[in-house]
Amino acid sequence: MNKAQLIDAMAEGAGISKAAAKSALEAFVGATESTLKAGGRVSLVGFGSFSVSQRNARTGRNPQTGAEIQIAAKNVVKFKAGSELSGSVN
Repeated sequence: MNKAQLIDAMAEGAGISKAAAKSALEAFVGATESTLKAGGRVSLVGFGSFSVSQRNARTGRNPQTGAEIQIAAKNVVKFKAGSELSGSVN
């Protein structure tokens, strides 16, 4: 499912216009992004939670040459599915 299909499904499921569904989705994505940038966590009970984790610097290898390269430390976004979501998939 891509963004346009998600907007269509949200509009149909909530009985709202596609424009309103698009605005709601963009507001959710924006709020989630700003919360994660600030180091916070977004938790939706039953669905899952988004958080930021620090990935340490490490040494890797270039697969073409086999030469060692340094991979810089960075922050990564993690998603952990909630029990209801996990249960509905299985």
